[in-house]
Amino acid sequence: MENAISTYWLPINSKEALKFYLEADRIAHSIEKRLKIARRIKYALGLNRIWHYQRLLRKAEYFHNCKPSFIFKPYKAYLSLRLNRLRPRLGFEIPLNVFGPGLHISHYGSIVVNGNARIGANCSLINLVNIGQKTERDEAAPTIGDNVFIGSGARVLGGITIADGTVIGANSVVTESIFEPHTTVAGAPARKISDCGTDSFWPPGERDALLNYVAAHKERFSTDNSREVLVHGGFSI
Repeated sequence: MENAISTYWLPINSKEALKFYLEADRIAHSIEKRLKIARRIKYALGLNRIWHYQRLLRKAEYFHNCKPSFIFKPYKAYLSLRLNRLRPRLGFEIPLNVFGPGLHISHYGSIVVNGNARIGANCSLINLVNIGQKTERDEAAPTIGDNVFIGSGARVLGGITIADGTVIGANSVVTESIFEPHTTVAGAPARKISDCGTDSFWPPGERDALLNYVAAHKERFSTDNSREVLVHGGFSI
């Protein structure tokens, strides 16, 4: 089936893109823009560690992609140090420039993502998730569309394509492409079990704010399937 993935999101390649990604992630986590003083202190201290981690990740992506000058090397090292301190506490191994805007990580716990993976907007995942290659010799990693939910313990492996709106059930092992959008797959190996995707999985209205925000900025910060996106370089060609 053609056009399983409708959008490729550009990595953060400007200050405006950084603001867009951060705002999309904030909406995904339902964090209020205007916080009370106590909550402001909490977020400033990094007590909400998942959100704190994601903010650091986005800033690291921005400086990696947009600030190659040696002048910024100390600050990039500082960001890397802070991320490395959080990784063992949270269990996250997430490289730069992999996730599109609107990332939502629900819980602490092992999440391992291959640097060659490319994951779209509004991705929601829980814990014990592995998105990577099938074998050590095979460097290909998944390409995952927008609005995908990945359940706890799921493994998505190899150079496969996961269509927009897919729900991947807990403890599933996905090693074959899913080209039909808006379906649910589960099992080991995973197979289609329902014609309902995330459009039915998420409660009505739960993701409307995020979907509307991302859609409003889609033309500016994404590119279509006819162009290749450099995952690590931060720019499209």
